[in-house]
Amino acid sequence: MVEDCMNFLLSVSQHKVFKHYGKLLEKYEITPAQAGILTCIWHESEKQITPTELGKKLHLEAPTISGILDKMQKQNLISREVDPNNRRVVFVSTTKKANNLKKSIENATESMNKDVLNSFSDEEVVVLKAALLSLINSDLP
Repeated sequence: MVEDCMNFLLSVSQHKVFKHYGKLLEKYEITPAQAGILTCIWHESEKQITPTELGKKLHLEAPTISGILDKMQKQNLISREVDPNNRRVVFVSTTKKANNLKKSIENATESMNKDVLNSFSDEEVVVLKAALLSLINSDLP
């Protein structure tokens, strides 16, 4: 039965959440993936962050990160700066345009989280988050 397949359950769940989050972010002309990148950069505001570090934090491959960053740079949401001490290293930072969207993106994320979790008890939310984090951090390739 398909409901016994973890891939099916996780894929359909993720698709529903992603679609809902995308609708909430639509008015800001950014995608959920772009919101994730911006959130990571904002969270690392004390230090500079590279595309490689973003990929590790978001569990995304280098070509995927590169494509998203290219689009974000064209939208004037991020800038890239070559490390003057090592030309092979590029740092990514947010622009004023992106920073002006920070509160709106945080509100959209909070709204999405509430919408997704509203049918769960507090205990179920704790268990769900723990289970998902355990799966993310597992030894599966």
